Amino acid sequence: MAELGSPTTNAGDAPDAKGGPGGGRTKDEVALELMKFIAVNTGYGKSGQAAAGFSAKAGTRSPEDLAEELLNLFDRCRKAVNKEV
Repeated sequence: MAELGSPTTNAGDAPDAKGGPGGGRTKDEVALELMKFIAVNTGYGKSGQAAAGFSAKAGTRSPEDLAEELLNLFDRCRKAVNKEV
């Protein structure tokens, strides 16, 4: 028979070091998550590798160009997150 006592907390229920569970993130962290979401879901900044179907652009871009595109996207996300309503 199990003893009744004070419940123990699981690691997933414990608040993180910044405050509440998942809370207390900086605006830059939110902008980074937004950038990742946009980049993954739209293919933003991906190179023009061969794929089935039609493609809008033919050609390849350098890794520096791809990095520059992602940095520009992050800057746009930071501006969107910091915008006052």
